[in-house]
Order: sequence, then structure tokens, then C-alpha cells
Amino acid sequence: MSLYELTHRLKSSIDELHDRYLRESGPVDRSDHEFFEKVKEETTPYFSLVQEWFEVAEPFVKNREVSVHPNQIQSTNENIEMLILHSYYLDVEKNRYKDLYQSSHYVLDMVLDNL
Repeated sequence: MSLYELTHRLKSSIDELHDRYLRESGPVDRSDHEFFEKVKEETTPYFSLVQEWFEVAEPFVKNREVSVHPNQIQSTNENIEMLILHSYYLDVEKNRYKDLYQSSHYVLDMVLDNL
């Protein structure tokens, strides 16, 4: 899949995660094995997508003169992974979640602008 397609899919995915975060209520019991299995099953595609995006985006940024730096790609990868987990465990304040969400979108938009 192309970087363009991956980036658009990732943007849509973090929008879905954001909606989930806003829809759900309260922190969950981290010792609930059933919930853990549900989270593991539902988040696997998100983690696969962000990993695939990172593997394509990092060389693209390193090999071209673009307005995105490789460390921004690494940070965005990590931020999206945190978004995925926080969207299920609801263990972070709304402002922190919003910062992760907005910064991820910002870098993804910068990548799209450089394609």
C-alpha cells in the first residue's frame, strides 16, 4: 500500500479512536482478562497499520528533502500507539489525549502535503 493510502487510513483510524474515547466513560479495570482480550483483538489491526505506516514513512522522510523530520515520524508512531491504548483504557486526561490526537493529525497532514 502506498504512503498516501496508509496515511489516509491512519487519519481515519485515529478519528475512529477519538470517537471511541469520547463515547466511552470512566477508566476500566485493568485486571479484567476478558476486557484485555477484547482490546487485544480490536487493537491489533490499528497497531499493524501504524507499524506499516512507520516502515514506509520513515525511509520516505529520510531519503527526501521534506518538511517532516525522521524524529517526528518516530514520535508520531509512538503517539498513535498511545492513542490506541488510551482510547480503550481511558486512563489519560482529555487534554493530554487531545494533544496526542492533534499532534498526530498535524504530522500526518504534513506527510500528505509532501507527497
